[in-house]
Amino acid sequence: MKMKVAGIIPARYKSTRFPGKPLADLCGKPMIWWVYHQVKKIKAFDEIYVATDDERIEAVCKEHNMNVVMTSESHRTGTDRIGEAAEKIKADVYVNIQGDEPLVEPETIKTAVRALAEKPEIEVVNLMTKIKEATEINNPTIVKVVTANDGRGIFLSRSPIPYPKIGVDIDYYKHIGIYALRAEALKFFCSAPVGKIEAIEEIEMLRFIENGKHIHFVEVGSNTVAVDTPKDLIKVRRLLKNKIMERQFENE
Repeated sequence: MKMKVAGIIPARYKSTRFPGKPLADLCGKPMIWWVYHQVKKIKAFDEIYVATDDERIEAVCKEHNMNVVMTSESHRTGTDRIGEAAEKIKADVYVNIQGDEPLVEPETIKTAVRALAEKPEIEVVNLMTKIKEATEINNPTIVKVVTANDGRGIFLSRSPIPYPKIGVDIDYYKHIGIYALRAEALKFFCSAPVGKIEAIEEIEMLRFIENGKHIHFVEVGSNTVAVDTPKDLIKVRRLLKNKIMERQFENE
């Protein structure tokens, strides 16, 4: 039986590093529009929604004909926000797409959906990509990932892991803000308490690991860039303009 898949884009206004960033202008459109525009290209999704806690974001979504659902302001994580949205949007699988990655590639998102469909024994699939810029290794806004040989997530940290004690060359991997989880896994996450390590690192996927749950990672060759600060926005705006000129993106 075909899985019902919902794509959810959590978007809050009160970001610590960049308040109001979902509405930041990118080539004439709000950033959240670009994310939604990319997600719409994926035919595997039965439904697509922005999940927000702010009436300003809700108004912009409606203005641009984007499905939007209002959620509480009290959520600690985007996954908790998806959990509330799931009470109104019924599906077998929920895919989180970060609202601050306007350059996200549809094929990258589809990788997470396919991996979950092909591996019925796995409840959560995350994506990771090799770090290419050395400055990202020590950047605490970039979540680094260590996995076992079979793709099972061992640990995630804002610190550079693994540590190169013997000075060998190491390939570092970062977590991409895209993951797919089954409805049962989402319910578990929302009912489980915040773990000690999750609270320290402020990385929500650690809630599964701290409770002995298997979260699976798939490597992708993604070029997406997250907007965490106004400085990041300048970089993404430049990249987006280039893509529009190359007709990789459309501003319609």
